[in-house]
Amino acid sequence: MSYPSRIGRLTRTLTRAAAVTAAGALMVAGLAAQPAAAGGGGGHHRGGHHGHRHADPKTVVYVEVNNYDFRNVADYSLKNSKRPAFDMAMIFAANINYDVDKKKAYLHLNERVTETLENAKTQIRPVQAKGTKVLLSILGNHQGAGFANFPTYQAADAFAAELAAAVKKYRLDGIDLDDEWSEYGVNGTGQPNDYSFVYFIKALRHRLGKDKLITFYNIGPSGERTVYRGFKAGWLLDYAYNPYYGSWQPPQIPGLKQRQLGAAAVDLTTTDNALAVEMAQRTVRERFGVYVTYNLTDQDHSAYLSGITRALKGKSTVYRPQR
Repeated sequence: MSYPSRIGRLTRTLTRAAAVTAAGALMVAGLAAQPAAAGGGGGHHRGGHHGHRHADPKTVVYVEVNNYDFRNVADYSLKNSKRPAFDMAMIFAANINYDVDKKKAYLHLNERVTETLENAKTQIRPVQAKGTKVLLSILGNHQGAGFANFPTYQAADAFAAELAAAVKKYRLDGIDLDDEWSEYGVNGTGQPNDYSFVYFIKALRHRLGKDKLITFYNIGPSGERTVYRGFKAGWLLDYAYNPYYGSWQPPQIPGLKQRQLGAAAVDLTTTDNALAVEMAQRTVRERFGVYVTYNLTDQDHSAYLSGITRALKGKSTVYRPQR
């Protein structure tokens, strides 16, 4: 099933219990006393380019692979350096679908996402070779399945296992979560509950291990349910982002630090460049750790990106097509 482009989000209004299994409840309750070192609190994913000052903010780019080649990310680097213009790149998007007969969520890869993954040698490896982390973005698909309505820990873990298997198979660097378009309640699915997202993040971190990234596009019911019985999903997340392009909105995710948050988000094709630069400057000034961009096309975006990367990293962006 196709999904709407994120561009439509700019025109929408910003919007924002089931019984718990005993095993799942005990699992999360036990974790609450000891936050994990990996994910949100771990330093191994971060680290600065300049030891004498705060680390440069991370740049994130989402690529609609239904429309454009993912390998375009590798065309951009910082001037007079071997550093990539983008620190993280999202394959947008795989889906969380719902099997009505089995009554369970499952990972769906559409034709273009599958093509991108199966052609990793030409689509993904050149991006990773530049030093950019590649994540698979997981998006709701109008079928009632989402991260906020797993009925048990076991159900959350089963889906987490599918994501971890995809990361391993395609040698990706992590998973990005986008709780849009789920349409909770469709196909007889449950409404969002208080524990599902926390269970899922715990299961996903366990499956992926400490060295893979888990990022959260802060939208949908999951963003309002990040704490359960004292346990914070933010302890296991690496980054969370503002999902509204052309705006400044710091995510409010307990357990995440300022350096793990992206308050600025821009569409490379529609957001005014002056505003984009202003928000990049503000990102540095207020010490946020991430800057989000969306809709990298097959055109040359280096002029637009240069103002952003000069503010964030002190260098212009250079465009060098790899083919």
